[in-house]
Amino acid sequence: MLAKALELFWSKGYHATSLKDLELALDMRPGSIYAAFGSKEALFSETLALYAETSRAQFVEAMEAGPSRLAGLANHVRRLGCVGETGPSRACMLVKTLLETPDDDATLRAQTETLMRGMEEMFARAFREAQARGELGSEADPQHLASRLQAEIFGLRAYAQRTDSREKVAQLAEDIARDVEARALA
Repeated sequence: MLAKALELFWSKGYHATSLKDLELALDMRPGSIYAAFGSKEALFSETLALYAETSRAQFVEAMEAGPSRLAGLANHVRRLGCVGETGPSRACMLVKTLLETPDDDATLRAQTETLMRGMEEMFARAFREAQARGELGSEADPQHLASRLQAEIFGLRAYAQRTDSREKVAQLAEDIARDVEARALA
């Protein structure tokens, strides 16, 4: 049931998803939705957490498949370039939520930003591990590299919303992935 709500929210966005949309997608009456989740915002919050956990699992999988930490990061970026294979929207659900959530919606905004910081920290950890393994120079700043990579990925995922972006996004993801791999020490 949560997966259906996630797909709906990811596709339409939080504000564009009506209670009627949720009723149809979940095959539940409004009272049952409120009894199960408390509110539309609480349901959205759960789907956002599920999305982030799924994203973390995919990141870990990409990292484990790579022969090095930098190769793992590059694999993750390449996977993100496969527009249409990632879900009901071409854009990242976190990016969409951040862009559509006003600053005065403190709860949703805080959750979104916390989840984004968590992803950025995973990138920083991977860069620190690459540094510890001798794949990345000691002069590199893992936190800065992580922030830059997250900004590039979010730009990529926002760009993916364009209807004419499929091939462009794949190429841009490849460019970002190659930049990550190029950081490796020769």
